[in-house]
Amino acid sequence: MNNLFDSFYASPEGAMTIWSFLSSFFAAVILGVGSAYAYKFKNVYNKDFIFTLAILPPIVSVVISLVNGNVGAGIAVLGAFSLIRFRSAPGGAREISAIFISMAIGLATGMGYLLFATAFTVLISIVSVIFVQFRFGQMSGSMKQLTIVVPEDLDYYNTFDDIFEKYTSSVELFNIRSTDMGSLFRLKYIITVNDEAEEKQMIDEIRTRNGNLDVDLNRYVRREQEL
Repeated sequence: MNNLFDSFYASPEGAMTIWSFLSSFFAAVILGVGSAYAYKFKNVYNKDFIFTLAILPPIVSVVISLVNGNVGAGIAVLGAFSLIRFRSAPGGAREISAIFISMAIGLATGMGYLLFATAFTVLISIVSVIFVQFRFGQMSGSMKQLTIVVPEDLDYYNTFDDIFEKYTSSVELFNIRSTDMGSLFRLKYIITVNDEAEEKQMIDEIRTRNGNLDVDLNRYVRREQEL
């Protein structure tokens, strides 16, 4: 049983054959596609990123194979690619985790640990799906960004406190900006809504306080999650 996790390249002569190379390469492709499908489960994604997750394991596997399984040399070679600056949108924590998983698959297959790489891919995919399915780490409420426009003569500091206490579990005023030549103020809050079904009622009550001016409620994306 222990031999199942031995390197595919383990042999008396220690040489790589065309069969061993093709086996590790196509194993990396299949496992890369599998990890990409696991990432797609109940997640927002784009075609280019899914393609990257699928193609990254065979690339890493080939690099490791070229240096004969020397991980240090392989990482040094891959580090040379960092000299190329790719201009793209910043990724989030889940995206960078998926990239690390793809690289781990490529390292394992490139060193010949095909069964180990397969077991790792299956297990990490199952764990990922379970975490997403059961909303692991998700807050009990729904965090939103609330923007309220108020007239300049309105004392906004305590005006909406009773409304927030009724419909939210946390409130933070993080931005105040004047608009329309100073005749209006735009207030931006980070709130945690108790029940999304009551959002319309909350907005209606806010409109009765701010003179029926604009009220905007959006999904809040935390900046510290961007990498």
